[in-house]
Amino acid sequence: MKIYSIIFDELVSAKRLFEAWYEFRKGKGNRQDVQEFERHLEKNIFRLHRDLISQKYEHSYYTSFFIYDPKLRHIRKACVRDRIVQQTLYTTLTQIYDKQFIHNVYSSRIGKGTHKAVKNFGRFVFKVSRNFTRTCWTLKCDIRKFYDSIDHEILFKVLCKTIKDEKALRLLNNIIGSFHIEGVKGKGAPIGNLTSQIFTNVYLNEFDQFLKHNLRIKYYLRFADDCLFLSHKKQELVALIPKIQEFLSQHLKLILHPNKIILRPIQQGVDFLGYVTLPHHKVIRKTTERRMIRKLKKIQKDLYQDKLTNKNMHQSLQSYLGMLSHANAHALSQELLNVFLWKKL
Repeated sequence: MKIYSIIFDELVSAKRLFEAWYEFRKGKGNRQDVQEFERHLEKNIFRLHRDLISQKYEHSYYTSFFIYDPKLRHIRKACVRDRIVQQTLYTTLTQIYDKQFIHNVYSSRIGKGTHKAVKNFGRFVFKVSRNFTRTCWTLKCDIRKFYDSIDHEILFKVLCKTIKDEKALRLLNNIIGSFHIEGVKGKGAPIGNLTSQIFTNVYLNEFDQFLKHNLRIKYYLRFADDCLFLSHKKQELVALIPKIQEFLSQHLKLILHPNKIILRPIQQGVDFLGYVTLPHHKVIRKTTERRMIRKLKKIQKDLYQDKLTNKNMHQSLQSYLGMLSHANAHALSQELLNVFLWKKL
């Protein structure tokens, strides 16, 4: 494993901070806080650069709000200045750690994502079932309150295995410690933070490596804290559950969600990342379908009321059609086209 002992100066250089700004700004140019920061861009970036170099930088407080995505989520939003620091950290940590991650981790990685995870799941099903000539069993599980359960001390120790630059580690500790769940010091990572995405993969990489190198699990995929295992032997997956629980508890202070440990054959359909995979086809999850239609109807209403341009509506529609293209959903695609593909008079 490569050790990184000199990364701080490049990490906080003015050049990297400007690059982080332009990456962060994409799609956010109409937001008031972004516009205010941009009004004095050079002054703000160089002031941030000086604070980082002199190690006077301290992460500020978060703005808290709730969204439905599709369930209720508590989001914590940092100010623009802090999100630029998060962006440069995210870029640096991705460059350092991505090569350490196992192949079948699909969240928050360049060239991966939901669709590739679902596609590779289909390939695994084909291999395990030997072209559907034998039963393929799946074990799906996720971690209970994962983001609230991330232990700051454990995360920092994991980072220290690879990063030896004291100034960089001090900055990372600053970011990690900028948030903790109410009433529990030293626990939690804020949903919505860019750094939380890379911290998730760094933290759970310990688990991934255990599965691959200690347990020799061959057919395994992970997207954030959603884990999926496949085998043609049901008992093999049953025996895996206590081993998973023991490692997560002892090494990462995590527990599996007891109501989300699902063991079933592929013939019954496996719900994973918004798609239900069956032996010979994939369909969109019904809740996803209903949410898609509901959002498009709101977009259509906004278009009527001149709150949205025709171009924006078409972009949203094409995004949903792209999602449907990865499933057997021709009828639904045609329905959406018939309802929404029209020009505003």
